[in-house]
Amino acid sequence: MSNPSTLLVVTAHPGDFVWRAGGAIALAHSRGQRAVIACLSFGERGESASAWRAGKNLEEIKEIRRAEGQKAADLLGAEVQFFDANDYPLRETDELMQQLIDLYRSVQPDVVLTHAAADPYNMDHPKAAEIALAARVLAQAPGVTGPGEVIGAPPVFSFEPHQSEVCGFVPNVLLDITEVWETKVAAMNSLGAQGHLVDYYTDLGKRRGVQAKRNSGPNLGLPVHTFAEAYQRIYPQVTGELN
Repeated sequence: MSNPSTLLVVTAHPGDFVWRAGGAIALAHSRGQRAVIACLSFGERGESASAWRAGKNLEEIKEIRRAEGQKAADLLGAEVQFFDANDYPLRETDELMQQLIDLYRSVQPDVVLTHAAADPYNMDHPKAAEIALAARVLAQAPGVTGPGEVIGAPPVFSFEPHQSEVCGFVPNVLLDITEVWETKVAAMNSLGAQGHLVDYYTDLGKRRGVQAKRNSGPNLGLPVHTFAEAYQRIYPQVTGELN
């Protein structure tokens, strides 16, 4: 992911872009790049258990999750667009697909991040990935209605699911996010509806950092306390040399 000028993150729920891609988003912002988040739902039914237990109603929960998602995006330095497409289950509709095609055309992303292709614990996550990939293909087609110019072929990376070992997720990219780690922590702490996950993703960031340091070799100078995020490339890398 070398110096993209625009990063597009397509996520099922507000928390997902923080836990799994918050470092990538914060890095993009820190380097003067544009980061745009397409949040397809508020996670109001499937990922807001504490609010339901507190007696909140559906619309109140949506507003809570919108506020949390907006605050997290602001902390990471990203723009966020909420689609309110409902969750549990998230479904593809003609309206949602057209909105996402329009966003692709408007943003013209250089890199796209989204969910992994499988997640037996949450059906919304692979559905969001399916929608994101389909919209990318359709946004490339001149015959498909949408504003502006068609997009090119931005590389797509899946961010790490909650339990990668049961999701068929095999990371082939480790992104060093050490320089923006505290920013990611602040964004994680803004997600009160899922505050129990902060420790989990802090530990994961440390483990992926250890792996990144080990795989970088002895000469790249990664800090002793390295933090990283894991990604899986969807399409082949196009390169003029192997490195």
